[in-house]
Amino acid sequence: MDWVRFSRVVAFAGVSILAVACALKDPPDRTEFYSQALPGVEVPGTWAAAATNGAVVAPWLASFQDPRLEALVGEALAYNPDLQVAAARVEQATAGLKAAGAQLGPAVNAFGKGGGKLGGDFSGTSGVLVSAKWELDVWGRARYGRRAAEATYLSTEVDLAGARQSLAALVAKGWFLAIEGRQQREIARQMIGDAEASVALAQDRLRIGAGNELDVTLARQTLQTARDAANQIDLAYQDAVRAIEVLVGRYPAAQLDTAQSFDALADAAPAGLPSELLERRLDVQAAEHRIAAAFSQVEEARTARLPTISLSAGLSHITSDLFVLNNRDDIVQSVGGTVFLPLFDGGYLKAQVEARTAQQHQAVALWAQTGLKAFAEVESALAREVSLKEREPILAMQLELSQRALELEQVRYRVGSSDMRPVLQQQMAMYSVRTALLRVQSERRVQRVNLYLALGGDFGVDAALAQSANR
Repeated sequence: MDWVRFSRVVAFAGVSILAVACALKDPPDRTEFYSQALPGVEVPGTWAAAATNGAVVAPWLASFQDPRLEALVGEALAYNPDLQVAAARVEQATAGLKAAGAQLGPAVNAFGKGGGKLGGDFSGTSGVLVSAKWELDVWGRARYGRRAAEATYLSTEVDLAGARQSLAALVAKGWFLAIEGRQQREIARQMIGDAEASVALAQDRLRIGAGNELDVTLARQTLQTARDAANQIDLAYQDAVRAIEVLVGRYPAAQLDTAQSFDALADAAPAGLPSELLERRLDVQAAEHRIAAAFSQVEEARTARLPTISLSAGLSHITSDLFVLNNRDDIVQSVGGTVFLPLFDGGYLKAQVEARTAQQHQAVALWAQTGLKAFAEVESALAREVSLKEREPILAMQLELSQRALELEQVRYRVGSSDMRPVLQQQMAMYSVRTALLRVQSERRVQRVNLYLALGGDFGVDAALAQSANR
C-alpha cells in the first residue's frame, strides 16, 4: 500500500466517524437569559428623563462641527498607547482562535536519525519515521473549544471598538475642558485688570482726600487674590492641555493650541428607544459574546468526560549497522486507533464542569450589571442635559444683572456715597457668575458627549483618518 492510498484510508475512516458525530448545542441568546439576568427590570417604552424622538446621532463627533477636534481624535486613534494595548489583545485572541481550530485536524510529524555504527545514542540505527494522529471530535470537545475561542475573539474585537469610542469621548471632553480653561484664563486676566483699576481709583481718591487707606488696602488685597487665582487657573489649563497631548500620543509639553471659544451646540440629541439600547451598546455586546464563550467552555468540559477516539498511522524505514533487522530495507506501514476513557480521576473532570458552569453564571450576572449600568448612564446623561440647559439662561440673566449692579456700585463710589467694599464684593459676585456660566456651557458639551457614549452611538472617524494622522 503506497502512502497516498494509506492516507486516503485514514482520512476516510476519520470522516466516516465524524459524519455521525454529535451536533453542537447553540449558546443561549438574549431572550433565553434576559429573564434570569434581569428578572425585576421592565424596560419602558420611552426614557424617564426628557428625550427627543428619532434615531441616535451617528456620527456624533461631526455634530460638534469642529474639524480640529476630529483631527485630534484621528491622531489619538493612531498613536494612543492604551488603544494599542487593546489591539494587541485582539491579536492574542486571533492567535488563540487559530490554535483552537488547528486541533480539529490531524497532526503529522516526521522523525529522522542517522550516524555511524554507534551513532549519537550508540544504537547503530538510522532511519525515518513519518507519523500521523487524528483525534476524532466525536462529541464536539474540540469544536466547542474553537467556538469558545471564536466568542472570545469577538468579545475582544467589540472591546476594541468600545475602547475607540471611549478614547474619542475622552479626547472630546478634554478638548472642551481645555477650551473652558482658556476662557477661564481670560476671565482671570480681566479680574486682575479690574482689580488694578480699583487700586488706582482708591489711591487717587486717597490722594485728593475723598478716600481712605482702608479702601486702598481692600483693593490691593483683592488684586493679590485675583493674581493668585489666575496662577491656579493657568496651571489647571496647562494640565488640561497635557491630558489631551497624552491621549493623542504627544509629548505632554502643554503646547497644544486650543480654540478660544465654544462652537454652537445643537439643541437636543435624539436618544432612540430604551428597548434598542442593549442591542447598540458595545459593552453589552461584548458581555453577550463572553456568555457564549462561557457556554461553550461548559460543554467543552462536559465532553471531556466522554471517551476520546483517535486514529493513528505511520510509515517508517529503519536500518542498523549493528543488528540484523527483519525487512531490513523495507518501508513499514501501520494504521490503528485508540480509545481513551477516563474512569477515575478523583472528581477532577466533574469539578471542571462545575467551575465552568459557575463562570457562565458569572458571565450572565456581568451582562446584567452592564445592562443596568447602560440604562442608568443614559437616564443620568439625559437628566443632566435638561438641568444644564435650564441653568444656562438663568445664569446668563444673572450675569447681566450682576454687571448692572456693579456699574451702579461704581457710580456710588465715584460720587462718594459708598466705600470700596460694595464695589469689590460686586466685582467678585459678577466674576463668580461668569465663571459659573462658563462652567455650565462646558459641562453641557461634556454631558452631550457622555450621552452619545451612553447611547452607543458611533463617533464616526474613519480608520483611514487615524492611520494618516500626523503630529
